[in-house]
Amino acid sequence: MFKVTAFFKYLHTLGRVIPINMTTVLQIGNRAIALWAAPFGSIAASEIIPLLASYNIIPQLICESIIDQAIAPITCTKEETADALEEFYQHWDLTSEDKRQDWRERYGLTQEQLELMVTRKLRIEKFKQASWGHQLESYFLKRKKQLDKVIYSLIRTEQRATANELYFRIKEGEQSFAELALLYSTGPEAQTGGIIGPVELGSVAPNFAQLLYTSQVGVIQPPVPFGESWVIVRTEKLVPAQLDNFMRQRLLQEKFEAWFKQQLTQLSPEEKIWMGVNAKPAQIQETNVA
Repeated sequence: MFKVTAFFKYLHTLGRVIPINMTTVLQIGNRAIALWAAPFGSIAASEIIPLLASYNIIPQLICESIIDQAIAPITCTKEETADALEEFYQHWDLTSEDKRQDWRERYGLTQEQLELMVTRKLRIEKFKQASWGHQLESYFLKRKKQLDKVIYSLIRTEQRATANELYFRIKEGEQSFAELALLYSTGPEAQTGGIIGPVELGSVAPNFAQLLYTSQVGVIQPPVPFGESWVIVRTEKLVPAQLDNFMRQRLLQEKFEAWFKQQLTQLSPEEKIWMGVNAKPAQIQETNVA
């Protein structure tokens, strides 16, 4: 529930910095977040919450507040903090201690608050690793079939008779797949000689992905109905997914996003409205297989 009260805390989750003056506070769940008068005295503290609402910043504030509570126990080493500070100082051209002190005073930050701000991204990554790093191997194996990539050739046409004719031409070697795709396919694959990919199997319709996955590489498949079209496919290459560093980061992010969605279910009714979270179960929507 949102309400205004008196409190004293630095707000850095808005993506902009608001210097300390007299504070009003936005209450999000059980956390009170201080809001100060804007720079140069141009915005009164009492106007900040209406501005947050009118600029639709409150959803972002809720998101960042949820994350801040989760990463509160996460710490960085002295070396990590020093590196983050140095990068920050270079970005703001704070080349002397006087400039750094002036910057902190201007934005009402203690050194400790500044360190929390500049290490926030790293602490989020540490939170992901601590929470789900030990699950990545099993999660990868569970997801692997969707993460594997495939390169395939495709011809689609609205007429079954045309699809059958093209299939036999290719099968008998009368014309190439690429040539007939260019002449007859009704989709964008016509411009690439029928070649599509590499694409992840999880990004295509499940029944079509199964056809590609189970087809023998290099062997053309008889026409099958798909939506309003008839399609001829040939799997050209399967590219197995690898649990490399890039994949690990991706899977950690997937786990993080699933966790975050779960956190949204615990918000107050008013906060859920701001976040667009339906109080009622969502209706099952028809899957787009195109």
